[in-house]
Amino acid sequence: MDVWARAPADGAPAWYVALMAPNTKGPQFAWLDPSRLYCNSQALSDCVNDLLGPFRHDAIDLVAGIDAMGFILGASIASTLGKGFLAVRKAGHLCVSSQRQTYSDYTGREKTMEVRDDVIKAGVRVLLVDQWVETGGTMKAAIQLLERMGAAIVGVAAVAMENTEGGKWIQDNYKCSHCIPAELQSQIDGKHLDSFKSFQK
Repeated sequence: MDVWARAPADGAPAWYVALMAPNTKGPQFAWLDPSRLYCNSQALSDCVNDLLGPFRHDAIDLVAGIDAMGFILGASIASTLGKGFLAVRKAGHLCVSSQRQTYSDYTGREKTMEVRDDVIKAGVRVLLVDQWVETGGTMKAAIQLLERMGAAIVGVAAVAMENTEGGKWIQDNYKCSHCIPAELQSQIDGKHLDSFKSFQK
């Protein structure tokens, strides 16, 4: 699907999923590039609105996004809600006092994330956002870090959540939203979308 494609007139749900691009660079990279849909303003808007659907009636004080691609969706969601945005950074990037959490990401590598410690107060209600939940390691670490600082996690939002052990744990324990229709979940879990057949560079 052309990146400049318009939403279908029939209002097909999650039409923008077909904008995501397949990996063309080899196994050292993620299997697809979800960020391609952000280049289409209607797709980004529809994606944000879909992610917010389950949380429309929830009290949210702050939106937090995980470094780096969670910054795009998180900031867009925060702007839509009229709320502030907190960056959950990769360790070593904050020049202010922070708290840290170690974790293993989807590649199995051990990493550390950090959050500035002058924003989260006890009971602050946070919507946590990332682009993708694969093994769930990164998201679980962000949850643990923010909860340890006193935040109340309202929910978790991501373009997709794979049915891995970690992904299921997050969905079992927190209110979640994602953009993948039920009929496409098996393709997400299988790491291949049928829409790749018509992919246009």
